[in-house]
Amino acid sequence: MTGVAQNNRILPPPMAGFESVKRYWDNAMAISTAKLMPGEVYVSGEDEMIMTVLGSCVSACIRNPRTNIGGMNHFMLPQMGASASMLTLDGTAARYGNWAMEVLINEILNYGGSKRDLEVKLFGGGKVLDNMTMDIGKRNIDFVFSFLDKEGINVVAHDVGDRFPRKLLYFPNTGKVRVRKLQSTNQATIVRREAAYLNDIKTSPRDGDIDLF
Repeated sequence: MTGVAQNNRILPPPMAGFESVKRYWDNAMAISTAKLMPGEVYVSGEDEMIMTVLGSCVSACIRNPRTNIGGMNHFMLPQMGASASMLTLDGTAARYGNWAMEVLINEILNYGGSKRDLEVKLFGGGKVLDNMTMDIGKRNIDFVFSFLDKEGINVVAHDVGDRFPRKLLYFPNTGKVRVRKLQSTNQATIVRREAAYLNDIKTSPRDGDIDLF
């Protein structure tokens, strides 16, 4: 598959199954970028950046240093019960942590290696939805650490919890991550989006300092 032209730049072709994820050329970073929305997963072996914004959601950035294949997921709730036939890339099952983790790990391992090779970094899970009786961010954090522990996969870095949203930039080819804690001016939009997304899950069948990790 040939690359896609955008702004006089040629974006590298996406891996099979990830064509629906929005991609663009980021002029500031001078790199092809995949913008991940809640319920999406993206895996790449190219020199690309994956970006997302997290409130109570959690993203796992996972990479196999042996193959230089890596990716990110973005999930809102810890888990759901489903058959293996629901393991999809279309944002339905992958909006839940258990399937989002399985999809991401399996897609990376499809290109070689084993679970013990994987490098994992975790982000998000902020307590940003104050009107909720349960702390969704903490549930997501507890889930993902428990999941990885049961799978025997080591977490090499994390920035989770607290009360602020995060903008996440991940470079799967190198494993580097940049995290920007977002201020209150950005938070209202993120809270509205997550509240609406959470409601959709229930009813649907289907700027600060930069930290380096």
